[in-house]
Amino acid sequence: MILKDLHIEKEYRNLKCDVISEFYIPVLSTAVKYKRAVGFFNSAALYEIAIGLKNLASNKGKFELIVSPRLTDEDIKSIQLGYEKRQEIIEAALLRDFHEPKNKVEISKLNLLANLIADNILDIKVAFKLDAHSAGIFHEKMGIVIDSEGNKLAFTGSMNETYSGLLQNYESIDVFCSWRNEDEERVAIKEYAFDNLWDNLDTAMEVIPFPQIAIDKLNKYKVKNNEALFESQDIDVKPDQTSEFFRIPESIELHDYQIKAIDTWMNKGCRGIFDMATGTGKTYTALGALAKLSEKLENHLAVVIVCPYQHLVEQWVEDICAFGVKPLICYSRYNWKKTLARMISDYSLGITDNFCVITTNATFVTPAMQNELAKMNGDFCLVVDEAHNFGSKKQIACMSEKFNFRLALSATIVRHHDEYGTQRLFDYFGDKCIEYTLKEAIADGKLTPYYYYPVLVSFNEEELHEYVEITDKIAKILKRVPHGDDLPQSAERLLIKRARIIAGAQEKVVKLKEVITPYQNANHLLVYCGATRVESLYLNETAIDSDDQRQIDEATSLLGNVLGMRVTQFTAAEDSRQRELIKEQFSKGEIQALVAIKCLDEGMNIPGIETAFILASSTNPKEYIQRRGRVLRKAPGKQYAKIYDFITLPRPLDEYSFQSSIQAELSLVKREVERMRDFQELSENPSDVTEIIRAITEKYNLYLIGDEYERVE
Repeated sequence: MILKDLHIEKEYRNLKCDVISEFYIPVLSTAVKYKRAVGFFNSAALYEIAIGLKNLASNKGKFELIVSPRLTDEDIKSIQLGYEKRQEIIEAALLRDFHEPKNKVEISKLNLLANLIADNILDIKVAFKLDAHSAGIFHEKMGIVIDSEGNKLAFTGSMNETYSGLLQNYESIDVFCSWRNEDEERVAIKEYAFDNLWDNLDTAMEVIPFPQIAIDKLNKYKVKNNEALFESQDIDVKPDQTSEFFRIPESIELHDYQIKAIDTWMNKGCRGIFDMATGTGKTYTALGALAKLSEKLENHLAVVIVCPYQHLVEQWVEDICAFGVKPLICYSRYNWKKTLARMISDYSLGITDNFCVITTNATFVTPAMQNELAKMNGDFCLVVDEAHNFGSKKQIACMSEKFNFRLALSATIVRHHDEYGTQRLFDYFGDKCIEYTLKEAIADGKLTPYYYYPVLVSFNEEELHEYVEITDKIAKILKRVPHGDDLPQSAERLLIKRARIIAGAQEKVVKLKEVITPYQNANHLLVYCGATRVESLYLNETAIDSDDQRQIDEATSLLGNVLGMRVTQFTAAEDSRQRELIKEQFSKGEIQALVAIKCLDEGMNIPGIETAFILASSTNPKEYIQRRGRVLRKAPGKQYAKIYDFITLPRPLDEYSFQSSIQAELSLVKREVERMRDFQELSENPSDVTEIIRAITEKYNLYLIGDEYERVE
């Protein structure tokens, strides 16, 4: 096997993946040369990657390591005063790092290091920056791996070659591969820099061989050769780890309603639903519940957390780590299958006390995941985030009784037009342990009050014709579907197509220019688009094909090119690092406006949004409730939020006639008015919205009968 055969990510974060098993071990197993420069190093790190080093040795490979001595201020002053004594001082500094081993594990670590040096596999040099006028330490962190065919991999980042660097700290590395055209030059630059250091040609640093006195010290612990060591079980011995599993960090103080929800869940046998408005801390409440359950079970607990989207998984991981647990991440970009199998086996056999897995809805229902979960024994807790997404047939089929503890989280647990799926969620997870509404959250100051401004737009002739035609087709299909049966795929496709017509109505971008122009110099703006295609009005048609232009690009061009605003897109195309950078720039006002798709539906946390322009109309309460809640998240200095909601009507009100209306048009109007009423109820300006609703309902002869609008002929 060579490097090109491996699945190598562009980035690894050691608290979001198993960087040892997913990167170090497979990469080193292909290597004939490993060049590593680090600020700090200890033998524990080598021990963690010992399997990879074993394979490197089998390949007759070589490991070149450049490290920095841990020099004290006194050391530095001494060298400055007597430059000729530097060797002695550095030797003394290195010897300080060698402590007498306290147990079998520590002896094995030093034995491994001694054997690697003795067998000429590992060669160490020491780098430092010291002269008569300045002092400093070598703090470079880079690595180069070369395989038998000359393929090269370079990596850089914050991670040292220490146990804490590899396993405990929150560190990351960026990876570059010579066989990727965009990386080839970067790899060459890194290797050149390393080789210059190794040969002591870098004028900024001094690089000397690892002192013999330190090697002699190590040799005291050379008790068996590498072959015997690699074949022994000692290599699998891990340092003592705390048995504590999920703990509420001191920096987090749960609110009364969160504590009450947790207590209720515990009293209901650790089954139930947290129905909490978006932005009120469902994640922390869930993790607090896991901490309470873990304490009750004396930390003997396994947890599986399921989220609908990959970026939600990544957000959860950060919070889970804050609660003292490193989860196994399971979805397509991670190599998780063997690790999961081992974790379930070890837990079920009583070898380990606990573990935590986090995955996506899509991965959770795969045979690979379900086959492993079927082998579980012991106390298991299933936590499902955004649980309204969890009621499909595939997911219902995976509601295993092996999970004796269950927790569902959602701001909108009721599934739109799916009574069966909704009931199955309640049957499996249990009753609501809390129902913390948007109204309560705003009243309690947990969410921001808001002003609501409907913006009326209408279809053009082509859009109206297509909308009516699709609606008629849907009605014909539904007439043939028995009551209670699932919708056929043909109807689902048509419903999606119709929703895109509503979301992408051409007039929305025209109206956007009108309502956003007064905010041309403002910050913290969000334009939320539908994932649909529209004809280009503001883009250079010679540069981009207008037929292939999405609404998000149209809106971006309007804000950036026409209005001269500092704007960027916020979509699935950006990776996690880019998203975090964008959020930071947005928070500081370096970016005025974000033009986004889906982020309000998929759990993205952007609390700094003060004014939102929602072009992506939705008649699904699940969707628009989520969107509103995310705009209302609290942020420093944010007193109010403003929501401009683009309301789609079949035709302009001044062109409407009673005789021209048909049922297809009427159903759209009723759904749009219902959303306006929902937003109006908790807004700071309800009377303004009342006037707009009245103008629409009077035109269409709609009257509120009970909770719904009905037409009176």
